[in-house]
Amino acid sequence: MNVFNKAHLTENSPLELESSAFKRLSKQFWSLQIGGWLGYMLVVFIAIIRPQFDSPDFNLVGQIINLIVETLSGFCLSLLQWLFIQRVIHNTLKQTLIMSFSSAAVLGLLYNIIKLGSYKVIVHSQQWNEAWNMLEFGGWLLFSLATMFVWTSIFFIMLYNSKLQREHEQLLRAQTLAKDAQLEMLRYQLNPHFMFNTMNAISTLILKEENDTASEMLDKLCDFFRHSLEATKQSNSTMKDELELLKLYLSIEKVRFGKRLKVNFDVDKDVMHCVLPNMLCQPIIENAVKYAVEPSKEGAEIIFKASKSDESLIIKITDTGQAVKELHSKGFGIGLQNTRSRLDVMFNGECEVTLTPNQERGNTVTMTMPYEVNND
Repeated sequence: MNVFNKAHLTENSPLELESSAFKRLSKQFWSLQIGGWLGYMLVVFIAIIRPQFDSPDFNLVGQIINLIVETLSGFCLSLLQWLFIQRVIHNTLKQTLIMSFSSAAVLGLLYNIIKLGSYKVIVHSQQWNEAWNMLEFGGWLLFSLATMFVWTSIFFIMLYNSKLQREHEQLLRAQTLAKDAQLEMLRYQLNPHFMFNTMNAISTLILKEENDTASEMLDKLCDFFRHSLEATKQSNSTMKDELELLKLYLSIEKVRFGKRLKVNFDVDKDVMHCVLPNMLCQPIIENAVKYAVEPSKEGAEIIFKASKSDESLIIKITDTGQAVKELHSKGFGIGLQNTRSRLDVMFNGECEVTLTPNQERGNTVTMTMPYEVNND
């Protein structure tokens, strides 16, 4: 699933999910209820009434009326069972099963009495309870109970399946909201961190009375934050947007370090619209500036490469600074940890972030993540 498409889950409130599920289930119920009992009437007519046509005392009108009464009473009782199961479906599975089939047994008994009574009155013109015997009552009862148990099983499966689907939708929605919140939290860690470093650099320039340079850096900082605020209204962006922000950021650092900061971008055209978290690479570039460019009088080069390999996006940020062991001893800041966390949240662990020393000097941060394209 495209990451951008997941956002639609957050647009549905729990009430909208509940209402949508209820309308869909209600339509299914009435279709099944009407069709099922019409089918019941047809089966009883063909299996029980039709074979009696040749009997000399056969009462066709009475049998048809009785069948209609039997079907309508069953229709009403199954409707009551549906309403009852709707009320108890939120209990535990065991409790719901016990209550549902206990209710079905009671309704089956009531249905049997109605059927047998109406048969006596309508077909044979007797009292509703005249000449009952246990054998006759028991034979009818088995069929009545079976009918209610079948309807109960169908209703239970429908309602329980709907409940599971609704809970699954709400779980997905909750997970999406939690993921977005976590991404936002991780992203908001970056701005204060970057602002502190940049304002400290501007302060240093002012103390050195390099006011023109400090003013230029401050103007670029304002441009950077204006663009970053516009770009980060959503938690994700594209490689194209990411590169624009990186170049703005590096233009700020270029004012500070001049020729000491060398940057080389090598980005394949087919990854320009791929999806990644906003400002994903900025803290890695910031670390490279801090640990590679700043300590060296000669400066250092930062190489940014992005390419597609199979179904993965691979980003490599290489610098010609200190060895990786020295970085570990000094502490690499929140940048690398933040990047790992954001990718892990966005891609559910289907990603990798590594920091490795180069053969000559410096280090390479490699980020591997699923290749997903924003089609908007």
